[in-house]
Amino acid sequence: MNDNKPTNEKLNQLETHITSNENEKLTTNQGLKINNNQDSLKDGERGPTLLEDFILREKITHFDHERIPERVVHARGSGAHGVFKLTKSLAKYTRAKFLTETDKETPVFVRFSTVAGSRGSTDLARDVRGFSVKFYTDEGNYDLVGNNIPVFFIQDAIKFPDLIHAVKPEPHNEIPQAQSAHDTFWDFISLMPESMHMIMWIMSDRAIPRSLSMMEGFGVHSFKFINDEGKVHFVKFHFKPKLGVHSVAWDEAQRISGIDPDFHKRDLWESIENGIFPEWDFGVQLIPEEDEHTFDFDLLDPTKLVPEELVPVELVGTLTLNKNPENFFAETEQVAFHPGHIVPGIDFTNDPLLQGRLFSYTDTQLIRLGGPNFHEIPINRSVNTVHNNQRDGYMRQQIAKGKVSYEPNSIGGGCPFQSMMKEGGFVSQEARVSGAKVRERSKSFVDHYSQAKLFYNSQSAPEKMHLQNALIFELSKVTIPEIRERMVGQLNFIDKDLASNVAEKVGVEVKELDQPNQSIPADADPAALQSEEREPKTKSSQALSMEKTIKNTIMGRKIGFIMADGVDAKAVKNLRKKLEAENAVVEIIGTSLANIKADDQSVLVPKHSLTSTASVAFDALYIAAGEDSTKELLSPENKPHVLNFVNEAYKHCKAIYFGEGTEPLYMNSNVSMKSHIDPAIVIAEDENPSDKFIKAIANHRVWDLELERSIQN
Repeated sequence: MNDNKPTNEKLNQLETHITSNENEKLTTNQGLKINNNQDSLKDGERGPTLLEDFILREKITHFDHERIPERVVHARGSGAHGVFKLTKSLAKYTRAKFLTETDKETPVFVRFSTVAGSRGSTDLARDVRGFSVKFYTDEGNYDLVGNNIPVFFIQDAIKFPDLIHAVKPEPHNEIPQAQSAHDTFWDFISLMPESMHMIMWIMSDRAIPRSLSMMEGFGVHSFKFINDEGKVHFVKFHFKPKLGVHSVAWDEAQRISGIDPDFHKRDLWESIENGIFPEWDFGVQLIPEEDEHTFDFDLLDPTKLVPEELVPVELVGTLTLNKNPENFFAETEQVAFHPGHIVPGIDFTNDPLLQGRLFSYTDTQLIRLGGPNFHEIPINRSVNTVHNNQRDGYMRQQIAKGKVSYEPNSIGGGCPFQSMMKEGGFVSQEARVSGAKVRERSKSFVDHYSQAKLFYNSQSAPEKMHLQNALIFELSKVTIPEIRERMVGQLNFIDKDLASNVAEKVGVEVKELDQPNQSIPADADPAALQSEEREPKTKSSQALSMEKTIKNTIMGRKIGFIMADGVDAKAVKNLRKKLEAENAVVEIIGTSLANIKADDQSVLVPKHSLTSTASVAFDALYIAAGEDSTKELLSPENKPHVLNFVNEAYKHCKAIYFGEGTEPLYMNSNVSMKSHIDPAIVIAEDENPSDKFIKAIANHRVWDLELERSIQN
């Protein structure tokens, strides 16, 4: 007997990587069935080959690398597994089965990320958040590679390296990390009017979300749906969080970065571990192909959104995250997204930023994951078996049997075969393309300010104040006065009061820009960009403000219970039970980490001490009932820490509940001076205080009170 012969168990493990092409259909490495493996995608039968031919590029790229590092952007990420459940069929618009069959769930893996910082940076940087979803469909992997902001800084992919180089740490000293508040970023932006819409978003509260489960997701680009009859609709993708869209204050974000730089990562992980599964409604904006040119903006322009007042978002499904990764590196770090991973019924548009991304993502994964076989890493594998004649290369795992590694062939019986469209083979939309081969920007992309105005005008008064303060903070870090002055000139095109207020605080005057930027066509009149004729049909959009977001749930909210020995055990138990029944998370904060002995001699175990955490780590505070507890909290040793906790939470407009017997602490805090006008302050004498507290937490913050304080100051 041969002692070296593999055991059955080992054979079984090996067999999982052995495939046969016998009687199988030809697929891409994402499991997408190929309809035509003989011809590349061209601009006309005698025209140039198109960059978007992802099948050609995958095949040649694999061949190029058959002889066998941290992401440049989106390096810091958090991921989770989940499911997508379709609730309304879109068969009228698309052939994509996961969007037409309501009787099945599609597994997903979602990765959230910041853009500018390295893996070691903070979760709470002011930044765009990546929101990328890998759908493991029966027709192959579909990647919806999006952000939490529906537009982007630039209109053409050729400017992407410039944007990232500008926002990254400055190359001479590698400072600052994960921040846009420095010279090179604002120098670039002040010379790029097309960025002004995105600047309004990134300076708004959207750039500092309360949690990953409380931010929206967008596909950013216009894509195409194609149905069985070949009818085409433009589509914009949306994920709307069930918990509403909420943010933290900028001052709070900076404090959180010191207290817990993993704040978002930890919140996502703990929510799933606690069975509080993050959920989003999945929706689409659908526009018939014939209506492409009916808007006052270009659907192909990635710096523009489609106002929901013009095209409502139709909710058709639910995304739920319900399982944490088993291993961060193997899954969250090695997952490889690509907007070119699509399925039948979904196709690309000629958006010039999207077209460049179709090349960039493959190129990035090759250098990052060590070669052309990144699709074989478990987290990236298609749920249906891959069949093609690609071979070898770095990290090859699939063992392909037989002597045939080309197509067409007769030795292998012609296998694997191409698929007809009715068999699920992918077919690109047939579209007439005619025009001069040029390197220029479409004049329909020239209006850079109308939607920036739309966003700013749609913000509530507190949101406008936060946005203005963010600009002041950022531009105050710019050391070159000419850049600050030029940026204020750009803001003047959006809102004159905004520009004037920012100018005053950053020490420059508001001056008219005296020359057009290079991104504006030479024959365009910059003044015409501000004319009434170019004003958008929609003057403001409720969907762009967080003021009217969902405020009827405390699910996933973290409430800190501050207490000491002698605390009222019954009051603590009753409130905790009520909060946890609403799927909120209660964490006890003691004067130290020693066990707390309650008034009934029961023991409560603190998770935090007053010096190991801060109010910014919580959505609300309960100063637990009990006179003896209050006396200890107000002892000389503890009083400064307790009052700092309470006063800071009050500064950040959070809900605070003072239990029975805590009046001395209440009177020593800043809260007592203004509590009569703050609906988020709850005292034991209030009618139904616990219900009032829950409502205040659900409302998130009393931002209007912050605005009032600002005016008084």
